[in-house]
Amino acid sequence: VQLQASGGGLVQAGGSLTLSCTASGATFSINDIGWHRQAPGKQRELVAAIMSGGTTTTYGDFVKGRFPITRDNAKNTVYLQMNSLKPEDTAVYFCYARTILAFTEYDYWGQGTLVTVSS
Repeated sequence: VQLQASGGGLVQAGGSLTLSCTASGATFSINDIGWHRQAPGKQRELVAAIMSGGTTTTYGDFVKGRFPITRDNAKNTVYLQMNSLKPEDTAVYFCYARTILAFTEYDYWGQGTLVTVSS
C-alpha cells in the first residue's frame, strides 16, 4: 500500500484546511485509514480514522467535532476537513493505513504534511 498525502499549509487561527490522502496498491486489504499528527517535542497521536466500510470513525479527544473524516472508496481517498483550527493544532500530519492479513496487522505511512496555525 502506498499513500500520497496533500493539503497542508499555513492558516490563521479559526480557519480551515482539508487534507487528502490517496491510497494505491493493495487497497482491498485496508482495514482502517486516517491521520496521526506529531508536534515538535511531542509523541505522535491519532487524529482521526475511518474503517473500510466508511461509516465507523474514531477521533482523538482533542478533535471535539472539529475535524470530520470522510472516505471516497471509488477514489481510494480519505479526507480530513479541519475546521476551527487552533495554534496547538500545528504539527506534521501523517496519513496511515492499516491492513490485516492472516491475522497480522501492518501499518503503512505516507509522507507527512505540515500544518501551521498562526495566532
